Amino acid sequence: MAAKFSTGLDIHCSIPYTSDTKLLYGPSSSSTKSSRLSLKRFTILCNSTPKSPKPNLDLDSSRKKPSLSEQLKPLSNTILDDPPNQARILSKPKSTWVNPTRPKPSVLSLQRQKRSSYSYNPQIRDLKNFARRLSESHFSDDAFLAVLEDIPHPPTRDNALLVLNSLRPWQKTIFFFNWIKTRNLFPLETIFYNVAMKSLRFGRQFQQIEELAFEMIESGVELDNITYSTIITCAKRCNLFDKAVEWFERMYKTGLMPDEVTYSAVLDVYAQLGKVEEVMSLYERGRASGWTPDPVAFAVLAKVFGAAGDYDGIRFVLQEMKALEVQPNLVVYNTLLEAMGKAGKPGLARSLFEEMVDSGLTPDAKTLTALIKIYGKARWARDALDLWERMKSNGWPMDFILYNTLLSMCADLGLEEEAETLFHDMRKSDNCRLDSWSYTAMLNIYGSVGNAEKAMALFEEMSRVGIELNVMGCTCLVQCFGRAQRIDDLVKVFEVSVQRGVKPDDRLCGCLLSVVSYCKGDDADKVLACLQQANPRLVTFVKMLEDESTSYDIVKEEFRSILTNTSDDARRPFCNCLIDICRKRNRAERAHELLYLGTVYGLYPGLHTKTPEEWRLNVRALSVGAAQTAFEEWMRTLAKIVQSEEPLPEVLSANTGAGTHKFSQGLANAFASHVEKLAAPFKQSEEKAGFFIATREDVVSWVQSTAAATA
Repeated sequence: MAAKFSTGLDIHCSIPYTSDTKLLYGPSSSSTKSSRLSLKRFTILCNSTPKSPKPNLDLDSSRKKPSLSEQLKPLSNTILDDPPNQARILSKPKSTWVNPTRPKPSVLSLQRQKRSSYSYNPQIRDLKNFARRLSESHFSDDAFLAVLEDIPHPPTRDNALLVLNSLRPWQKTIFFFNWIKTRNLFPLETIFYNVAMKSLRFGRQFQQIEELAFEMIESGVELDNITYSTIITCAKRCNLFDKAVEWFERMYKTGLMPDEVTYSAVLDVYAQLGKVEEVMSLYERGRASGWTPDPVAFAVLAKVFGAAGDYDGIRFVLQEMKALEVQPNLVVYNTLLEAMGKAGKPGLARSLFEEMVDSGLTPDAKTLTALIKIYGKARWARDALDLWERMKSNGWPMDFILYNTLLSMCADLGLEEEAETLFHDMRKSDNCRLDSWSYTAMLNIYGSVGNAEKAMALFEEMSRVGIELNVMGCTCLVQCFGRAQRIDDLVKVFEVSVQRGVKPDDRLCGCLLSVVSYCKGDDADKVLACLQQANPRLVTFVKMLEDESTSYDIVKEEFRSILTNTSDDARRPFCNCLIDICRKRNRAERAHELLYLGTVYGLYPGLHTKTPEEWRLNVRALSVGAAQTAFEEWMRTLAKIVQSEEPLPEVLSANTGAGTHKFSQGLANAFASHVEKLAAPFKQSEEKAGFFIATREDVVSWVQSTAAATA
């Protein structure tokens, strides 16, 4: 173990490593293996997509030495409870040769089973009026039975079937169905059960549908394709996906082939269960039987590939639809757009949207919301605002969800003026109303820019109009008043929020912790008092860090316990803020200990990257204090490497990131000041914003001159 912590690695800490070696012998964590899926097209004339060549593992391992953070990343799965990684579809669709001399095995019926046609009934008007009266009535069970005795015509098979099919509330449908059974006037055929099940499906009453199905089996009544389709689709609507699969498999055992509608429904069931391999197996089996998928089936495939962020799979869906000349409908386009967003392809999403509009389809609010989210995530502000103007000029539908999505995008991109214009439009709109989400987006913008006056005015307006402040809005206000150094207003907002039922979450606690990191004296105590109400254990740990008598082992165990009970997305911000607090209180050693522990616990993956030509320190995800600490640690390691005459690459660099947000504080400026303070040989790159570059000769010369000065 000791060899793994040599000075040639990225992090050096003066703490004895023997105290941590026990961490490295925990139970091995189970890693989720990404399954490689083969997608087959059952057609002779097709273009197979070539596989990308596999990387030469030996060559890669010789070129790149894994950094300490990469070596220790699996350890975090043993120490901390991280959510499992989602499986990803890695392979591209492949063509499969099919022997034309052998018939393809059929797995579905290519025609929808025809429903029984009703014969003309001269009493149809009287019976339908009677059914309408029953549907609209509010009789008790006894009164309902009494009304049934007054049926205008004898309950023959056709009359009873007509009334049963005309009833709307599922409760009255099943009541009438049971009444027919008790009268025992004629044998109940499959169609009666199917009609009753259809009504129960509308009411999402799967248990009663299943009871009727078992009753049919016991009574010897045949279950046809419509029966199974109704059972399966009802289970799907009720999110009972395992039941849907169970009845689908039962259907095959009886020798009955599902029709296209049932087949598409089961595809969606497997997709909902996350059974990607079963989805593709079912799809290719159907295609081999001569099935031409409908838009619903393609929407399911797009959803599957989109959830995995697999662009090759999405492209496969588009190619299949084009080859089969299936015109996508609005639902398919919406699904494909969402999939493009998850795959991180904003340009292709834009092209797909234009293709949809050119085809004559009018986008709905869901389409536009998906596209706005994609533009916001990609920080394509101009495209998003152009789309907004296009919506207004074309009269495309804009619901309050779309308005709020636009506001959130403006908040993410720091578009203050545009957001205020949009907020004003929402005030005047008859179709949209301002809600908690709308106000929270504006609070987020004012919090980013530090406009405390407007934030307070908006907070007071929310109280007047009766809009509840949620935990996100409270977090934005705390951030805003903290940056403006208006601590009394911060305390007021926090206390009012808690009184109104807001429960502080880890993100709000992290925001309070961040304010503590740049406050002093009484102001810091006031913020800590708020944090005490939200997370008292965190306050205790802050005081523990300030106490010089606290040993490293105690800090390590308490920090580990805090992180385990913290949500995954708040762990690194907690560590960053705690490092900032230590540096603010002149506890530099504690800051280095926390950085080391954060690296061990997997909070800083990719902190160091190495190639034969360049070593890089990546601090763009760190706070100012954490970035300064990481740089100091790196320079100590480089000094030891030079002193031990170990080889260095030609170029060494540090990446702070340029910051694309309009109100970004700019880590690069603070980092540049720290580099200058240490007199380190790193210079800001003129070609790459946020990069600091040093040559090997500069680093060696700096280490030698520093050693000579301290000798």
